[in-house]
Amino acid sequence: MALRDWIGRLRGRTPEPPPAEPPLTSPPGQPPEPEPPVGPLTLPRPAAPDLPPPPATAAPPPFTAPPPLGRVGSQDHPPPPPPPPAEAELRPRDPEAALREAEAWTEPEPPPPAAPEAEEPAGRGGWLARLKAGLARSTQRLTESVTTLFRKRRLDDEALEELEETLIAADLGVAASRRIVEGFRRTKFGKEVTEEEVKAALAEEIAAILAPVARPLEIEPARAPHVVLVVGVNGTGKTTTIAKLGQQYRARGLACAFVAGDTFRAAAVEQLQIWGERTGCRVHAPAKPGADAAGLAFDALKAAKADGTQVLLVDTAGRLHNKAALMEELRKIVRVLKRVDETAPHSVLLTLDATTGQNALQQCKVFKEMVDVTGLAVTKLDGSAKGGVVVALAQEFGLPVHFVGVGEKAQDLRPFAARDFARGLVGLE
Repeated sequence: MALRDWIGRLRGRTPEPPPAEPPLTSPPGQPPEPEPPVGPLTLPRPAAPDLPPPPATAAPPPFTAPPPLGRVGSQDHPPPPPPPPAEAELRPRDPEAALREAEAWTEPEPPPPAAPEAEEPAGRGGWLARLKAGLARSTQRLTESVTTLFRKRRLDDEALEELEETLIAADLGVAASRRIVEGFRRTKFGKEVTEEEVKAALAEEIAAILAPVARPLEIEPARAPHVVLVVGVNGTGKTTTIAKLGQQYRARGLACAFVAGDTFRAAAVEQLQIWGERTGCRVHAPAKPGADAAGLAFDALKAAKADGTQVLLVDTAGRLHNKAALMEELRKIVRVLKRVDETAPHSVLLTLDATTGQNALQQCKVFKEMVDVTGLAVTKLDGSAKGGVVVALAQEFGLPVHFVGVGEKAQDLRPFAARDFARGLVGLE
């Protein structure tokens, strides 16, 4: 074909078009191939022999947007009716109808006043109940062994020796335990004793030790002010004790002020300021953290003398009793206070945490030598099984025990009563 075209061009003639090729046919014996479809391509419906063909449905109507109010609510909750026209509000009301409505209207009843907080019972039952509850763990530790030891048993030398060991283990101390045992030897030796007799005798012996030290802290407003320096190791509750005393003195009508002398702990200053706002006590706070506590105490005492404050409670930073440098700072506060008033501080209150047990004896010894402690406040008896340490302190030092604390409320810090404490310690009413 290409050669014929080429020859035709040489001769100047146009080649004839090639004859059309016949259409392809299927080989003999095979069905003819289907002709290609005419029109747009459509996919065949998948075979579903088990399902009937879907019924023919009419074409959906064209979409029309519902009116604005038709979109809110449902058929069960029809939309609210439209508001009345504004002209209806402008119509004048009937004067007689308005007068009838005014006569029918009554003043609504005021809400009932809030119930006042429950006050403490006037009698001693409330305090004794809290004291007994606070000493419950100490009572259990002390009486379980004692009552088991002397239940229907003669009080011989062997029993007395076991009693002394039990009392020492209950943190009453060696000296106090020996004294109690000697009292049992004089009165109960060789006799059969019951559980109640043991408790009663034990309470009497403990009360005899505590009676000489059960002296309240006497405030002398004539000193104007009576300065109480509160000292102790870290975590014994000095700041909380000051707040409770301030609330009690204010309830007695005394003008009271606080000195936030724990300048190394910012939380102590803020805590005392909050208590000052609640109790109405003025708070002398440092200008910045870490300020000189002695200088703050000096300025506070001068201000208290000027404004007629009757009680000045001075907080101090907690310090370990075995750190000489920190204890010397405490001495400095005392020296500075004496520059304003030679008799100040008039009371030095040492707070002791009952949970420390026999370690409280060493704390008392060191603080007494450093700043001449005049009295004790034993705190946190509610969370301790070592309430017997109060007996050991009384026997060892003879210092007045002014307060005991058995809870977080102000009324849970009370003047120390020997008989109540002794009976509470052994579980008697």
